[in-house]
Amino acid sequence: MRDRKSNRGKVWIRSGITLAAACCALVFSACQEPPRLPLQQPSLNVIVLPGPTTWFKGPTGTPAGIDHDLLTRFAAERGLALRVSFADDAASLMDGVAKGDAQLGAGGLLRAGPADQAWTRGYRTTGLAVIYNSDRTRPKDWAALDGATIAYRAHTGIGNALGSIIEAHPAILWKPVDLASSDALIGEVSVGEIDYAVVPATDAAAARNVHLDFDVAFAAAPDQQFAWVVAPGQKALRDALDAFLSRAQREGLLARIAERYHAVADGLARLDAGVFQDRIRGSLDQWRRVFQEAQAQSGIEWRLLAAIAYQESQWDPLATSETGVRGLMQLTTDTAKGLGVVDRLDPRNATLAAARYLADLKGRLPARIAEPDRTWFALAAYNIGMGHLEDARVLAQRMKLNPDLWSDVRKTLPLLADPKYYASARNGYARGGMPVAFVARIRSYYDILLRSEPERPPLLQALLALR
Repeated sequence: MRDRKSNRGKVWIRSGITLAAACCALVFSACQEPPRLPLQQPSLNVIVLPGPTTWFKGPTGTPAGIDHDLLTRFAAERGLALRVSFADDAASLMDGVAKGDAQLGAGGLLRAGPADQAWTRGYRTTGLAVIYNSDRTRPKDWAALDGATIAYRAHTGIGNALGSIIEAHPAILWKPVDLASSDALIGEVSVGEIDYAVVPATDAAAARNVHLDFDVAFAAAPDQQFAWVVAPGQKALRDALDAFLSRAQREGLLARIAERYHAVADGLARLDAGVFQDRIRGSLDQWRRVFQEAQAQSGIEWRLLAAIAYQESQWDPLATSETGVRGLMQLTTDTAKGLGVVDRLDPRNATLAAARYLADLKGRLPARIAEPDRTWFALAAYNIGMGHLEDARVLAQRMKLNPDLWSDVRKTLPLLADPKYYASARNGYARGGMPVAFVARIRSYYDILLRSEPERPPLLQALLALR
């Protein structure tokens, strides 16, 4: 393994924690009785490990993520104010919850075991994967890693899940590290700071188009459950959370929320993601201000507009397709005329017009459709037209699916190419598979931009406000 930089040396320190201290921090024994917090109180205090799928700053600067969405809903149903603090690593989170600094800890934690009373029921399933720096030879199994160092995030439950494997392979140097998220650990493997690591397979999938120099070698352990850790004395809270999570699974809420944050990586080949990242470094600067100006005028987030423009033209202002659409945003003649665009090859005017058009489409959707589904619907309409989108929503309702969820309507859109279905559709035949692929690719590009590009420089925001 390559030498670690000196400022990362802290990852070795916690290996010296005494057994008694570990007992207090991890299984909340009676070493010291923490304060008991009643369930019926005006706030729910949570310590969070931030991460790109669990809890992060969303496009508008507001929090987003699977854990965020679930806990926000639970708190709202209970009439509780959700008060959040953030931990730098899992050890700090566990320690804070053990001391009663918060009632709950959340953010990419694996349930210690089904009989452990400190944990809620699982709310999402994941495998564990061995990942490696792609400059190295791909290991086929554990035996190929004898003598190697394998990192995993300490105090997250991964060490417990690997227990029997660690015992069976004493020649491997197992290295628990204190990093805030799986994404941080994957990033270190990708840049070559760490050669091998074990991470949740769902996190590896979500990072595949962001960190390009790592790959999955093989599955590390049977499926595990993400869960939340609950402070001692909080049995009523744990029971309430278990009931909420059980209902959320039964009603499909868990699946819908997970789809928001984990369906992105499938929309883009990894090679395309690499080309896109090269383009971000090479040509995005030329258009960033145009996209940000369009955001200021339309309210459509600039990185989403950049993702649309890349999908449409690869940021080529002179692009012309075989069907006659032209320019940075690939406007048709009729669309450009309707938006008052005289020259489709003028990138600024085309971008401002496309942003207005997308904002108009969002405004025409029923008010009950919430974000992010509202944006995905608007993108589909941008690609295929509002009429065909409405036909797909009507079809979804007939098929007992939810017409207000993108995850359901994307199943019915491709059916509009089948005479069995389009014969009764108001707007007839449509190549409904196109908007599904269109939205998937834009979501993939957008996800990469969200994780690589800042929202908007404050100075530029102030300048745009004065225009």
